[in-house]
Amino acid sequence: MTPDMLLVSIGNTRTRIAQVQGGKLQPSRVLDNADPGTAAAIADAAQAGREGGALPMLLASVNSAAAEKYETDLGRAGVSVMRFGRDVPIPVRTTLEDDSTVGHDRLLDALGAFSRARQACIVIDAGTAVTVDFVDGEGTFHGGVIAPGAQMMLDALHERTSALPAVRLAPEGIAPGPTPFGKATPRAMTLGVAGAVRGLVHDLIDRYAEFYGAYPRVIATGGDAALLFEGDELVEHIVPDLTLIGMHAASELLEQIDEVSEE
Repeated sequence: MTPDMLLVSIGNTRTRIAQVQGGKLQPSRVLDNADPGTAAAIADAAQAGREGGALPMLLASVNSAAAEKYETDLGRAGVSVMRFGRDVPIPVRTTLEDDSTVGHDRLLDALGAFSRARQACIVIDAGTAVTVDFVDGEGTFHGGVIAPGAQMMLDALHERTSALPAVRLAPEGIAPGPTPFGKATPRAMTLGVAGAVRGLVHDLIDRYAEFYGAYPRVIATGGDAALLFEGDELVEHIVPDLTLIGMHAASELLEQIDEVSEE
């Protein structure tokens, strides 16, 4: 059984944290990386309900600047931090040309998806960027694609044109309407970027399934996953905690490896 710890997944925009207690992953909490109180909130979570010291922390990050800042702040608060890729390996087989360049979140999402599905999976992470990756029936990560996220596309439309407004991705912007047409510029932009992400994902699901010879399980995660894929005919599951599930699965596998090596 894995020891009690705090898992911290730092993304480009948000940080998601959850405790492992008694070998089980507890409900998560989402924090904003732009909030100056986020590091203190993480430290508080490591101390919550504890006597005699803070929980050890296992951290994964695609945002090195935020991770380094949090590590410094947490070290001052007396929290011991270990980091995937530096202190702890990610036990995932890959077929990549150079797996040192792949984001740890993609590998952990793949491990999390396979640990639950136990079959081939397509893993969509819809956040600041969108990734669509393939994991085969043996749990091997084959890679995938990386594309701009919906908000990044909206920002680019505003920043690279003279007339298009700044628009925030929001449920009302892509909610079904009486017609499929954007009758105002902000809605036209939002419908456009949502369609671009969904179209990319649907195309890749078909291409990956053709490669594999069958339709894998399709799982989505990330801050925009529910907004873009709730009720989608091809996306079967939306799992907000997928990276944390992968981190927990990785820690369990590494614990088993350590136990075998000690025998």
